[in-house]
Amino acid sequence: MSRIELVAPCNFAVESVLAREIKELGFEVAKVEDGRVTFLSDEAGICKANLHLRTAERILVKMGEFEATSFEELFENTKKLPWHEWIPKNGEFPAAKASSIKSQLFSTSDIQAIVKKAVVESMKRKHKVQWFEENGNKYPIHTFLNKDKAALYLDTSGSALHKRGYRELSNEAPIKETLAATMLQLTPWREDRILIDPFCGSGTIVIEAAMKGMNIAPGLKRNFISEGWNRVPKSVWARAREEAEALIRRDIKMTIQGYDIDESALKVARLNARLAGVEEQIHFQKRDVRDLSSRDSYGFIVTNPPYGERMEDLKSVEQLYKDMGKVFAKLETWSFYIITAHEGFERFFGRRADKKRKLYNGMLKTDYYQFYGPKPPRRKENTVQEDFPAE
Repeated sequence: MSRIELVAPCNFAVESVLAREIKELGFEVAKVEDGRVTFLSDEAGICKANLHLRTAERILVKMGEFEATSFEELFENTKKLPWHEWIPKNGEFPAAKASSIKSQLFSTSDIQAIVKKAVVESMKRKHKVQWFEENGNKYPIHTFLNKDKAALYLDTSGSALHKRGYRELSNEAPIKETLAATMLQLTPWREDRILIDPFCGSGTIVIEAAMKGMNIAPGLKRNFISEGWNRVPKSVWARAREEAEALIRRDIKMTIQGYDIDESALKVARLNARLAGVEEQIHFQKRDVRDLSSRDSYGFIVTNPPYGERMEDLKSVEQLYKDMGKVFAKLETWSFYIITAHEGFERFFGRRADKKRKLYNGMLKTDYYQFYGPKPPRRKENTVQEDFPAE
């Protein structure tokens, strides 16, 4: 196995959450930057990271980094990188993605064309051939320029990691699985505590909670583009999947509830939960948030309510937030975690959050409002007190 530098891109403001996840998997974090975390591993780590990371968007192999203020520099330095160590003679290697921030080279289409040409020339020299049919497995190349520094990667994931494989259907405005996982990681919720999403829609938050509680690796239901790579043998992938299966806590029983006023959304949520293998852990019910109540203490509400993005919806959404504030106030020992793009949420909810954090729902900037309830009393059989998640 080789020593490999891997990069996990993520949504902005999620870097510290992802870095903690990576460390908990046993990897060495080398660098934390805006929108990405770099860590060190080997070929087996490619499999483990793709299967287990809940808040990463994909896993990239870092091929190299260099200054590039001209297309000639980009071409020559790209050509020097060891592409042949990863891409075989018949490999398909599209310049799949390019981005440029504050750099002299800003045309992404030209960047992609130059990178492709440079990789072809590099492969010609190393593989001793003049023509590549590119009829084998795919090796997508990503190029990222920031302040004239170019970094080139191979994408090991293929489809973005938020595509877990369980959400065949969704409602009109679904929350991404990686964002739902981030929201949960920013709470001290544990599988022995009740969790409710009163606006569950297609069920993403409660499904991600159930998968986390059962320790189901989020990538187990899907395939990855690097499963066909010679550099990452099928036996290594098989072992990683077997190890992930063995870690699943199948005998656990949780109290997770998903409510919504839309019966069609609940049908989708039930299907998604079944596909994710967590249908027995979640109780779905048609229920208005205004009717929410519970006899349980020390529970959690984690939710993504309507934002009122259209002007005609704004008044009704603001009234909804007022009603939420009244209903949630009755749950005196509960904790609430609410994400919304409405900047006046606290005013209508009637309470200032203990903490507010910027998160992005796609391209939409939102705030994640965190209201902490009291800690439950210590249990005699378990004296470990929970802590609110560190940054």
